[in-house]
Amino acid sequence: MENIGTLRFLIVLICVICATGFAYIVYFIIKLVYEKIKINPGHDDLPGHDDLPEPDEPDEPDEPEDVFIYKEGMTIVKNEMEYYGFQDLSGKVVIPCQWKFADNFFEGLACVKDDNDKWGFIDKTGKVVIPCKWKDANKFSEGLASIKDDNGKYGFIDKTGKVVIPCKWKDANKFSEGLASIKDDNGKYGFIDKTGKVVIPCQWKDADNFSEGLACVEDKNRKESFIDKTGKVVIPCQWEAAVGFSEGLASVSDNNWKEGFIDKTGKVVIPCQWEFAYNFSEGLACVEDDNWQHGYIDKTGKVVIPCQWKDADRFSEGLACVEDDNDKWGFIDKTGKVVIPCQWKDSSDFSEGLASIMDDNDKWGFIDKTGKVVIPCKWKFLGWFSEGLARVEDDNEKWWTIDKTGNILN
Repeated sequence: MENIGTLRFLIVLICVICATGFAYIVYFIIKLVYEKIKINPGHDDLPGHDDLPEPDEPDEPDEPEDVFIYKEGMTIVKNEMEYYGFQDLSGKVVIPCQWKFADNFFEGLACVKDDNDKWGFIDKTGKVVIPCKWKDANKFSEGLASIKDDNGKYGFIDKTGKVVIPCKWKDANKFSEGLASIKDDNGKYGFIDKTGKVVIPCQWKDADNFSEGLACVEDKNRKESFIDKTGKVVIPCQWEAAVGFSEGLASVSDNNWKEGFIDKTGKVVIPCQWEFAYNFSEGLACVEDDNWQHGYIDKTGKVVIPCQWKDADRFSEGLACVEDDNDKWGFIDKTGKVVIPCQWKDSSDFSEGLASIMDDNDKWGFIDKTGKVVIPCKWKFLGWFSEGLARVEDDNEKWWTIDKTGNILN
């Protein structure tokens, strides 16, 4: 959330210094970049291994995806030698820290990297079920995982390690709703099914995963819109930017870089009048007005919570964190009532009934939905609760696992 404020500060600074039309060009460039990272404010800004890099780029991100949370009963741990292993829900390290890199478990398997910089997969006993022989690999999704061979080409394997879709693509994203976007040698994107058949020809400059039956694509003129699973353009490419559908609506940016929402027929149901418009969550969407104040609209476009907040996040578990003019964070309900006063230096969404908060000493803890501090602010950093546990980091940069009472398990 703090990166949003930093972005705004840079925009204002540029405009003040330049005081020319060039400043506005810079503004729109930054806004375009931000458009690509704002899809789901909140937890999704953690570093990830999901988006596959270009073949000539480094394969290894700074940290595994969601390193701070439990998935499928396991979480990633790292020892003093910077090697990765896994810990179970009891806090016991059940898979030794022997991997140069590791990602979380998905569909029962975890992607790991050995000392030869080759990727493979292990099961929850730590057994290598798919040998480390790939230059890169991504998590399993819908039974398949993308891998990259020594020629820099991507394909897909099943859970036995069998190559079911040959490595012939310049890039390949995970399967979603039965299809995966791929990139050919001409730099064009299309989609394949699970047999590897190209069901939507490679003709797009860019393409996102399918969501709610539609996928966002970008044409040669850098205009964005949506196709269905037959490849038919169901919403013409006329938008400067678009974000995948959520709760039946998708946010779009017009030629003036104002944002609104369309339905699945392409009808503009909420006019493009907002500086930013986030995806709908729990029936409401966070929007930013011309004064850079945040509020919330419903699916008719009605402003149900006035734009009065310096910053704001999506609703999660009935509450949304908001920032006041004093740079303090608190929480509101769906009527806009402040149910937890703005007193925290930073905060995150509620997850499993608790939300992390930062005090004035830059220490993190957790509060419940009444605003009560249930886990004191004494941690240097932490993740959110998942499967009843959370990962926390102390001042010595050592990570621990705590339960919802704050008890340390390991």
